[in-house]
Amino acid sequence: MGNGSSFEQAKTVFLEINGKEEKIIFSRHSSSRDIHELIAQAAGVNKHSVISLRDKNGAHVSVSPTMPSNSASNPYKVVTRDPPATSADNDAFQAVLTHVAEQLNRVFKMEETKSHLNHRINMLEKRIEIEGLKAVEIEKCKSEISYIRDQLWNAQKKYVDFNRLRPILTSGSCDHFFSSLSDERKISLKRDIPSYPKYTLSQETVDYLKQPTFDIWHWEPNEMLSLLEHMYHELGLVEEFNINPIVLKRWLLCVQENYRNNPFHNFRHCFCVSQMMYGMIHLCKLWEQMSTEDLGILLTAAVCHDLDHPGYNNTYQINARTELAIRYNDISPLENHHCAVAFQILSNPDTNIFANVDKDTFKRVRAGITMLILATDMARHAEIMESFKDKLAAGFDNKNKDHLDTLKMVLIKCCDISNEVRPMEVSEPWVDCLLEEYFNQSDREKIEGLPVAPFMDRDKVTKPTAQIGFIKFVLIPMFETVAKVFTQIDEVMVQPLKNAKDRYEEMKSIEEAQKEAKKALSLAH
Repeated sequence: MGNGSSFEQAKTVFLEINGKEEKIIFSRHSSSRDIHELIAQAAGVNKHSVISLRDKNGAHVSVSPTMPSNSASNPYKVVTRDPPATSADNDAFQAVLTHVAEQLNRVFKMEETKSHLNHRINMLEKRIEIEGLKAVEIEKCKSEISYIRDQLWNAQKKYVDFNRLRPILTSGSCDHFFSSLSDERKISLKRDIPSYPKYTLSQETVDYLKQPTFDIWHWEPNEMLSLLEHMYHELGLVEEFNINPIVLKRWLLCVQENYRNNPFHNFRHCFCVSQMMYGMIHLCKLWEQMSTEDLGILLTAAVCHDLDHPGYNNTYQINARTELAIRYNDISPLENHHCAVAFQILSNPDTNIFANVDKDTFKRVRAGITMLILATDMARHAEIMESFKDKLAAGFDNKNKDHLDTLKMVLIKCCDISNEVRPMEVSEPWVDCLLEEYFNQSDREKIEGLPVAPFMDRDKVTKPTAQIGFIKFVLIPMFETVAKVFTQIDEVMVQPLKNAKDRYEEMKSIEEAQKEAKKALSLAH
């Protein structure tokens, strides 16, 4: 029975090495490194050699336990290359790696925890960022650091014997070798950092970024990443949380990769909400009401608030009895999922912008971000607004944690649904995006025999009818309530909302007049 189980877990891959047929057999629990060494042995080359596999079409095949199975008649061609010789250009790189290896050995000799090791690696990354090493040195250092982090992740809470890794760390060739290692994390970064260029922002852009009128449609994804990065630096959050600048870049990239390409709930929406939060922080001078830590919680919650949104709302999740609805017992399934993905990303040392804060601070940050993302569930709108109004009636006190928490919940709600605050040319395309997502859902609900909300039905809703009630009964009352604490919101946000309501009511009147005229013309014929 045991032998049969082991046999079922084995995997056979057929290879062609220098025109000769070979095959390797490995357990499905083998690591990418084990498989690499097995192929090297079959090919009769150094285990540190660069090895790549290609299928019959010349396409590269990953050297990992998950590589596709093949047959003897369709082997993978093995291409090998000797480790590159060390040159004078690598001297500085070698010195850095030797230093890293010495520090790692010292860490484990002293039985320090893996968090200490992460801190040391962060410091090395900071050195790369600040001292501006040669491009070749940066690339190689990044490869080595990535490998060390992979070992830490896979080891979890176990110590790693870095004495065994030292010969590899100082070989000057492992950047090529480990590039084939697969990343088996649940939340993975698909691109290395920094793969987006560093933009120099003009003073005009820096000032414009703080305005609620900011046009988010003019910016490419890489530019949005740079603008978000600027927000964290400008607000002093990098200093407040001692964020490694490279980890900040990597985290932003990973967040972007974990937003789906939905018509509405996509990475541009994430940027839109985050930019509005950044604008409100400056408009309301929120640093006078709350700590820098609170500002970091607000902005980070805005960035993460719709992570991995599937494009179908909570009502659909619950009615269709989806996995998310079952997992979260029909209680804010999407918002709970956004939180879970956010902290899965932050659980990876490579993408944890809060890696350098103490346990108590992280506990507060985690609780704050979770509270704010869960507050974006519109099913809780009345509850949160009533609570806020009660606190205003009693006299708002920014020294009272309960009062401040409720304010923060209302602020992220404002930012989440703030499109109509912006100029018409910026806000109106968002309505088209939202209706497209609504129609996709209602079409699916009709096919699956699920209830369809009238405001999502393409046969019943129009752009003005979709917006008038929402602006009139949700947006204007909410922003007017916030304006009781921050009077500047009245002119900058409440008035544009009233103008938008008037514009859509006029649009509705024109549509109805056209409909009546068409009806009359039809009767006349």
